Amino acid sequence: MNPLVSIIMGSTSDLPVMEKAMAFFEEMQIPFEVNALSAHRTPDAVEDFAKTAKARNVKVIIAAAGMAAALPGVIAASTTLPVIGVPVKGMLDGLDALLSIVQMPPGIPVATVGVNGGLNAAILATEMLALADTGIAQRLADYKLSLRNKIVKANEQLSEIKNYQFKTN
Repeated sequence: MNPLVSIIMGSTSDLPVMEKAMAFFEEMQIPFEVNALSAHRTPDAVEDFAKTAKARNVKVIIAAAGMAAALPGVIAASTTLPVIGVPVKGMLDGLDALLSIVQMPPGIPVATVGVNGGLNAAILATEMLALADTGIAQRLADYKLSLRNKIVKANEQLSEIKNYQFKTN
């Protein structure tokens, strides 16, 4: 099955940040691909990837990068597909990467999630895909309901603790 989402990392050292995204796509039954491409070390490959992604039926690109964090912007400059940037914690606790990704020039937008926010990037990509796919939309709605149910259950457990009479020695 052709991937609907492409996860691109500046290097394989970004893989731990993106593992939650990959697990989420597995759970949502969304086909995806993963590649390591560097805006600085393989610029021609990055440009070729970005220019051909749409023809390969990719719908959303997630680009994770740390330090200089040029990858999401370079990809966004060469495609009309939505690009979600994931700043990876490195130097300056990831603030450098966050600012590099979020400060794009007019006409080259990159949606940006928080530092090391691979899971949120996957959820955002899924929300985009859900606009045109009712199956994905239903699985996403079920996932969000499960988040709500976890909080309801946690509050029930806290209520039990609150009603417990603590004994002192």
